[in-house]
Amino acid sequence: MASEFDMQHFGFPTETLIIFFSVITVSVYLDLMAHKKQPEISLRDATLWSLFWVALSLGFYAYVWFRFSPEWAGLFLAGYALEKSLSIDNLMVFMAIFASFNIKSHLQHRILYWGILGALVFRAIFVVLGTSLLAASPWVGFVFAALVAYSAVKMMGGGGNDDDEEIEDYSDHWSVRFTRRLLPIYPRLFGDRFFVKRAEIDELAKTEPAVTQGLAAKAMRFATPALLCLAAIETSDIMFAFDSVPAVIAMTQEPLLVYAAMIFAILGLRSMYFVLAALARALVHLEKAVIALLFFIAAKLALESLNKVGFDTGMHISPNVSLLVVVGFLTLGVVASLVTTKAVES
Repeated sequence: MASEFDMQHFGFPTETLIIFFSVITVSVYLDLMAHKKQPEISLRDATLWSLFWVALSLGFYAYVWFRFSPEWAGLFLAGYALEKSLSIDNLMVFMAIFASFNIKSHLQHRILYWGILGALVFRAIFVVLGTSLLAASPWVGFVFAALVAYSAVKMMGGGGNDDDEEIEDYSDHWSVRFTRRLLPIYPRLFGDRFFVKRAEIDELAKTEPAVTQGLAAKAMRFATPALLCLAAIETSDIMFAFDSVPAVIAMTQEPLLVYAAMIFAILGLRSMYFVLAALARALVHLEKAVIALLFFIAAKLALESLNKVGFDTGMHISPNVSLLVVVGFLTLGVVASLVTTKAVES
């Protein structure tokens, strides 16, 4: 007999929507206010905020567990852990972008804040499109499986000199060139501002006449390098979503759970960025674990699609097994990294 979990969809419970968006809104506001006047983001502060976001995510997991079922909660947690691990590569790109624009830690937090607000919108669009396509036809699952497998293959060949060339070119990224064509640019940072007025530049020119050289004569407002950096951050995150959204959807096709998993993972990225900046070199084997995990997810998605199109294999991977595999691979990657790092240091 089919279980209640098998027979029903999670849907969009009003209570869950209110709790989710209320918690997200209040937490984002508190995070912004806590760092609004902070000149530098310390490792201790970033670690504490990272723990806060993880605790908040586990709180939502517990809510789904007790309010609905352990199966739904397991799907959310598996998607959250997967998105969190996939985000590490994206954070490495962010580091390279900030280095290209010589952006320091406080301004990095501000740019990441606005970039993540953009991610909330784009993730919603991608999740709706992805889950709708998968619901419309099980054959779409094979396309998603291929995309996830391609992401794994791309990560396998992602090291070496090509990455170094990418890092050097971010200040000339296509999104930056496009923004330059749309808006007049002031070539210097101006505090933590994305835009600066002509009157403010003219005032500065009284002591530094060179600041007006090369500026558009009729423009009254100029974009700063902080906005160019934000453009590069936002477009890189959108491209990252093409890889991560199919992978998370492979864990569960429930739009609200997919979106919640991705958003809780993304909201912790600002603080996690500053922690990873200090720990990135220690996690030497985590990427290998993520690659293996992506191949597992691609196989799982292809198997589920095969079962749905009329070729029932008799093999089914339960939500609990998926969660154990995700957590197991990531734990193995972290432990192997720590052991290797400790051996090298000794």
